Amino acid sequence: MSAPGFWDDQARAAKVSSDHARASRRLEGYRQLTQDFDDARQLAELDGGEMDEEIARALVPLRAEFERLQEAALFNGEYDTGDAVVTLQSGTGGTDAQDWAEMMLRMYERWGANRGFRVDLLEASPGEEAGLKSATFTVGGENAYGILKAERGKHRLVRQSPFDQAHRRHTAFSTVIVAPLLAADADVEIDESDLKIDTYRAQGAGGQHVNKTDSAVRITHLPSGIVVQCQNERSQSANKQTAMRVLKARLIEKAEEEREALLAKERGGSADTGFGGESIRSYVLHPYQLVKDSRTGYEMGNAQAVLDGELDPFIREYLLARAAGRIV
Repeated sequence: MSAPGFWDDQARAAKVSSDHARASRRLEGYRQLTQDFDDARQLAELDGGEMDEEIARALVPLRAEFERLQEAALFNGEYDTGDAVVTLQSGTGGTDAQDWAEMMLRMYERWGANRGFRVDLLEASPGEEAGLKSATFTVGGENAYGILKAERGKHRLVRQSPFDQAHRRHTAFSTVIVAPLLAADADVEIDESDLKIDTYRAQGAGGQHVNKTDSAVRITHLPSGIVVQCQNERSQSANKQTAMRVLKARLIEKAEEEREALLAKERGGSADTGFGGESIRSYVLHPYQLVKDSRTGYEMGNAQAVLDGELDPFIREYLLARAAGRIV
């Protein structure tokens, strides 16, 4: 990086800088893990039976970092180490489903903040009465795509509906679509004649998720039916550029899903892309509280903690199960 002319090739320099930052984080993590281990070992050597609490406290960061290393070792896909673009789509359940989509957006924003990831909202389409019809956001951070692949699929909410005057129990669904966020100049072939491009003004009540502007862009890829939108930029050209980047990501993800399905068929199973009829995870708030992942069986009774962003245990169980071959 210190060589003369390094920045002459901006694209190459950006990639090298990103690789350097990733390697630096890994090195720092290794050094911290080594230090934590040495501290715990020294305490254990000095222990006369009176330092159990101190040793237990010393092991907490050691175990946490070790789990992160285990998680990082599971990512071997072409795009796993990079950033991700996530789309939430409200499904069956009417207004409850749209409200659920907004709750999920909040959940992922908090999860991202807890992990130190950068979450940037690209688009949020408000529902007729409440919530969101859809939302798209990017997640920046090491292994973001590899991690978030665990969230692909339908998510099911069961609760007493705040939109039902009789307070009856309702079930609502929202779908999570995750794609790798490619570089702006990524070589993905798209025929311009396959695109339908619309511009519009963001509508709705406003608020934190709606940036009112006349320059919002919606792109429909006619052969695949994929629709992407962007409204967070201030110019139409910038919104179009971002929307095209998201479209490329979605097309790459579609190709990945088809490849996974083919490989799973060859192995005699079916790919677990999460887009079948079953939900991958249920969030029950009434008559009891329970969040359960249908793929791994992992569950947590503190549903509010999960909705506040505590998703890592579910993600980790899924990644370990997939690595062990328990999930095709």
